[in-house]
Amino acid sequence: MDLIVQKMEGKIVRALKQLVLFGWEQSLSCLFPVIIFASLAFTQIVTLPFLPRYDWLLLICLLMQWGMVRSGLETRDELKVITLFHLIGLALELFKVHMGSWSYPEEGYSKIFGVPLYSGFMYASVASYLCQAWRRLNVELVKWPPFYIVVPLAAAIYLNFFTHHYWIDIRWWLSGLVMIVFWKSWVIYEVGGTRYRMPIALSFVLIGFFIWIAENIATFFGAWEYPNQTDAWSLVHLGKVSSWLLLVIVSFLIVATLKRVKGNNSTSMGTSESL
Repeated sequence: MDLIVQKMEGKIVRALKQLVLFGWEQSLSCLFPVIIFASLAFTQIVTLPFLPRYDWLLLICLLMQWGMVRSGLETRDELKVITLFHLIGLALELFKVHMGSWSYPEEGYSKIFGVPLYSGFMYASVASYLCQAWRRLNVELVKWPPFYIVVPLAAAIYLNFFTHHYWIDIRWWLSGLVMIVFWKSWVIYEVGGTRYRMPIALSFVLIGFFIWIAENIATFFGAWEYPNQTDAWSLVHLGKVSSWLLLVIVSFLIVATLKRVKGNNSTSMGTSESL
């Protein structure tokens, strides 16, 4: 009996150690988003001189990005991916602000058509997290769908963010299609030398939910403003989880596709640089 109890205690202790280690790796992977949230909170509380708040946020994001590449926390290939997400996110921001989905009410020299340039870094931070976590957890994909299915699916999800303003919103159809396409797909990751696996669809949902939580924090600190938050801050509607879920899927599909392309090129060229 004592031996059984000892074994159970040992398993519990190991599980807790693995959970703490997993949380630590996730925290390191979230460095870029954490800096953005900290900057939003700090500039909300403290009024910095010389420049409007949005411009200070842009400078902080640029310095953070430079520091991560300079220190080796991010590779140059990862910087290319993050820059791509910055442009994708900025294009979406320009359109959504124009359509009145949300707004940036404060002044700033770095605003283009009502959108501050720092906003693109909020999308880039998602890519930064994915790249960091991918490398730190030694992620592998099992039964990944073919390229000719993944790319059109990601494109359709992204385009729906624009077209639903003029046509029907097909996000739920697209979500169902994602579940069908990735039904047999798994993500394998490593924590403390032990390999674990998770359905990719579940990872999409979890990341989307935590980004929704981050969105509530960001809007609380005035990163942007939804129409229902004009007079006073309120919780972002839970339905936004579906939007972030789809955006996470687009992000994941782009990063995964680029990593597979990079991996194939590295193998054929005999190089080992990782994305």
